[in-house]
Amino acid sequence: MLHHISLPISNLSQSKRLYHAALEPLGYRCVFVTDTAIGYGVEDGKDKLCLKVAAPAVAAGEGFHLALTAPTRNAVDAFHAAALKQGARDNGAPGPRTHYGPTYYAAFVIDLDGHRLEAVHK
Repeated sequence: MLHHISLPISNLSQSKRLYHAALEPLGYRCVFVTDTAIGYGVEDGKDKLCLKVAAPAVAAGEGFHLALTAPTRNAVDAFHAAALKQGARDNGAPGPRTHYGPTYYAAFVIDLDGHRLEAVHK
């Protein structure tokens, strides 16, 4: 259904460090960079997540979060640790979330601009 999603950010270099570190364990990489945007995905030039400099960079409210597929539970753990190391805030440590399903394993962070992110392995 979704081709890509774009999130507004306030600082490209800081967000680039955070997203590079957090998305790498999930198998996603930078697929393009400009002076005002950076895209992540799995194929060059085909971003699935785009970060765009905006003033102001306003995050969606509490009802929105972006859930990213993780290949393993270890990748969820690495996503969480890398994001926190780059300045994201913890919003739920890695662990089972059996209320979402018997094999649901996830971690939650809030990025530098207030965007809520989840890495999930099922």
